[in-house]
Amino acid sequence: MKQINEMDFATKQIHGGKEPEVFGALNPPIYMTSTFRDPDGSGRFKYSRTGNPSVAYVENKVALLENGEAGLALASGTAAISAALWTALNAGEEVVCSDTVYGCTMTLLQDHMARFGVKTTFVDMANLENLAKALTEKTTVVYLETPCNPTLKILDIQAIAEIVHRYNPNIKVFVDNTFCSPYVQRPLELGADVVVHSATKYINGHGDVLAGFIVGGKDFIAACRKGGLRDITGATLSPMNAFLVARGLKTLDIRMEKHCANAIKLARFLESHPAVKKVAYPGLESFEGYEIAKKQMSLPGAMMAVELNASREQVGELLKLFQLCTVGASLGDAETLVEHPATMTHKNLSAEALKEVGIGESMLRISVGLEGSGDQIAEFKEVLDTLL
Repeated sequence: MKQINEMDFATKQIHGGKEPEVFGALNPPIYMTSTFRDPDGSGRFKYSRTGNPSVAYVENKVALLENGEAGLALASGTAAISAALWTALNAGEEVVCSDTVYGCTMTLLQDHMARFGVKTTFVDMANLENLAKALTEKTTVVYLETPCNPTLKILDIQAIAEIVHRYNPNIKVFVDNTFCSPYVQRPLELGADVVVHSATKYINGHGDVLAGFIVGGKDFIAACRKGGLRDITGATLSPMNAFLVARGLKTLDIRMEKHCANAIKLARFLESHPAVKKVAYPGLESFEGYEIAKKQMSLPGAMMAVELNASREQVGELLKLFQLCTVGASLGDAETLVEHPATMTHKNLSAEALKEVGIGESMLRISVGLEGSGDQIAEFKEVLDTLL
C-alpha cells in the first residue's frame, strides 16, 4: 500500500496525521489536560502549552497537506504570523514585505517590530525589480501574501523565491496562504520556506474556531515551538479547537470546489452590473494576475475585491441592506461574508496609505460562501440595483 504522503489530497485530509489509538476510536480523542504524567522526563508530551496529542494530530495533518516537513498550531492566525516572525528575526535585521498585506501583519511589522530594532521595507512585489532592489545583507525574511488581502493582487511565488534565494539562500520566504488553503495553493512546492495560515478561515471552514498554523522545515518549526510559542507568545491552540479544525479539514476539498464554483458565477455577474466599476478575481480572464494565478493555483479561490461606482457614504448605507450575506471582517466560512476594508480590516491605514496599496474607499471584499449561487446573485443584484 502507498504511504499516506503519496496518496490523493482527499485521502490525506481525512487520514493524515493519525497515530495508533489505544481503544481503536475512529476519531482521535480530545486530550483535555494541561499536564502529562512523565516521571523520568522521557515522555513525548509534558505540558499542553508546547505539546498535546490532539494538537499534534492536526499539526501533522496540515503539514502533510502543505507538503512541509513539520507544522505548529497556534491560537490564531495572528499568533502564527507573530510567532514565526519573532523566531526568525533579531534586532538589526530586516524584512522585505509585500506592500499589500493583512492589516494586523502590517501593524506588527511597521510599528511593533520596529520598536525592537527590526526594519521593514514594503514594496510592490508584482514588479520583481522592486524586490531585487530592496534586498540587503541584513534581509532575513521576505514576507508576502498571494492573493493579497484585500486587493487580490497576485504575486509570483516561484519567481520571488528564486530571486531571494539566488541573492542569499539563507533568507526565508514566508507566504501567508490563508486566502487559498493548501487545496488551492502550496507555496512550499513553489520554493517558499515557510507557510502561515489563519486556520480560522478555510482550513476550519465553519466560523467556530480561532486557529493558526506555521508549516516549514523541521528545524525552523522546532525553533518556533521552543521560542515563538513557548517563550514569546504562549498562544497555544486548545485541544477542543484542534478537534474542530481536524473535523473541518475532512471536507476541505469538497468545500473549496463549491466555494470556487460559486465565486466564478458571482464574479461574472458582478462584472456585468452597471454599479460595479471593477472586479478583481483570479478566475476572470480580465483580471491582471490571471496567468500567474492559473500557474500557481489549482482553482481561482473564493475571494474577490469589487470596486463600486459609489461614494464611501453610499457604501456604508449599502452594507446595511444585506440580509442573506453577512457583513463581517472574516472570510472562509460557509456563509458569504462582505466587508469594507477601508473602515474594517485596514482602517488603521491613512487615506494616503490606502491609496498607495490600491484599497479604494468604494472597495468591498467578498468571501463567497456555500449558499445557493442563484440566491447569492439575487441578493447582490437587489442591493447593487439601489445604486442605479
